[in-house]
Amino acid sequence: MKNQKSVQLFEASEIQSRIVAVRNVQVMLDRDLAVLYGVQTKVLNQAVKRNIERFPDRFMFRLVESEMRELVTNCDRFETLKHSGVPMYAFTEQGVAMLSAVLRSKIAIDVSIRIMDAFVAMRRFAYDQARLN
Repeated sequence: MKNQKSVQLFEASEIQSRIVAVRNVQVMLDRDLAVLYGVQTKVLNQAVKRNIERFPDRFMFRLVESEMRELVTNCDRFETLKHSGVPMYAFTEQGVAMLSAVLRSKIAIDVSIRIMDAFVAMRRFAYDQARLN
């Protein structure tokens, strides 16, 4: 129950702040998703590896060193990755949706819905901004 309460504390803006653009695609990183789902990054990645056929390249990809360096340079919250030798996974919106099926918990379903809502809100905002310009 403790995890469920902590997961519910994440506001839409907090989730949106964890969505980053990599390769011109909006993604969420494995470490951020693990925090939202209330699991260790290792546990999340193991679940993905056990179900790798559900995650084609358009759902998930591994960051290369230059992408990780760019994240560290542009986002203070990634400072701890500066000397990390472990490349992170980046999950697209479809990959995040698939995670709820792989993690198989009530929390995973609830969090995935909130994350999907955040992706939609960001897309809607970008569309509205484009229309204004």
